[in-house]
Amino acid sequence: HLDGSVSLPLIQKLMQQEGKEPLGLEELREKLVAPMDCSSLAEYLEKFELPLGCLQTKEGLSAAAQDLALSAAKEQVKYLEVRFAPAFSMEQGLSVREILESVRDGLKKAEEKADILTGMIVCTMRNLETEKNIAMLKEAREFLGNGVVACDLAGDEKAYPTAAFADVFATAKKYGMPYTIHAGECGSAQNIIDSVEAGAGRIGHGIAMRGHGDLIKELAGKGIGIEMCPISNLQTKAVAGPEEYPIREFLDGGLKVTVNTDNRTVSDTTMTKELEFIQKTYGIRDDEILCLMKNAADVAFATDSVKDKLYRIMREVYGA
Repeated sequence: HLDGSVSLPLIQKLMQQEGKEPLGLEELREKLVAPMDCSSLAEYLEKFELPLGCLQTKEGLSAAAQDLALSAAKEQVKYLEVRFAPAFSMEQGLSVREILESVRDGLKKAEEKADILTGMIVCTMRNLETEKNIAMLKEAREFLGNGVVACDLAGDEKAYPTAAFADVFATAKKYGMPYTIHAGECGSAQNIIDSVEAGAGRIGHGIAMRGHGDLIKELAGKGIGIEMCPISNLQTKAVAGPEEYPIREFLDGGLKVTVNTDNRTVSDTTMTKELEFIQKTYGIRDDEILCLMKNAADVAFATDSVKDKLYRIMREVYGA
C-alpha cells in the first residue's frame, strides 16, 4: 500500500514543503509506525492519517511512488505492484486521472533510475458507494496496460462483506481488469469463498482459511494467489500469535503463497525482513523461498514479457 509505505524522511520533507509544522524523525516514527503489540486492526489503521495527508498533491503522490520503488529496488526487488485508493487522495480536488498520472510518473522515474519494473493496483473501497467505486474504475481502465495492472477491494471486511460488491466486480470484468480482493484478514472464511466466486485472481491475506482443508484444496487447485503479509498480519491480530500463523499450513497445502510487505513504514518492514522472519520463525527453507518467488511471478498481474524476465532472473540467480 502506497500510503502505508511513505518513508519517514520523505514525509518530513513533504510536510515542510506544504508549510506544515515540522516533526523530528522520532516523533514521526511514533505517529507512523505501529507497534508489534497492536491491540487491533483499528489501532493499526490510525497510523495512516498523517501519510494520507501528504498524498493530496501531484508532487506528493509522485515523490511517494518513486521513493517506494527505489527503496524496494535497493533490496533487489525486480517487480513491484503498488496499490492505493484514489478516493483517499481527492481532498484537495485532484481527479482520479491526475492521481493515477502522478503515481505512474513517480514509478516511471524509479524505473529509469533503478533495475525495477512496476505496476499500479487501484483499490475500490468497501465503505464507498458502488457508484463511486465504478466511476473510479471507469477512469482507471484508460490506464490499463499503461500503468494500471489490476484493481482491488480493500477496507473493513466485517462491516462490508464481499458479497455486496458484485456490481463492482462485474464492472472490472467488463473492462478486462483483473482483480485481487482483501479477504480473510478478519476471521471470515465466507469472505474468501465469496471472493473466489466473484472471480478474484488473488486473495489479500486469506488467513481465515486456516484449518479449512477443503477450502485450501480448492484454492490450491485453482492456482489463486494468496498475498500473505506476516509481520502486518501479526500486528493486526489476524491470528492470536505467531504460533497460529498458517504459512506452513498453506505452503504444505499447495497454495500459491506469496510474501508481501503490506505497509513498509507502518509495519517497519522490508521484503528482506519478511523473508528472514519466516525463515527464522517457521523454518521456511531456501528452496521454499524460491518457490515463493516463483509463485509471485506466476500470479503477478504482469505481462508475459515481464514474467519471462522474472523467470530468467530466477534461473540466473538460483539455477532453477
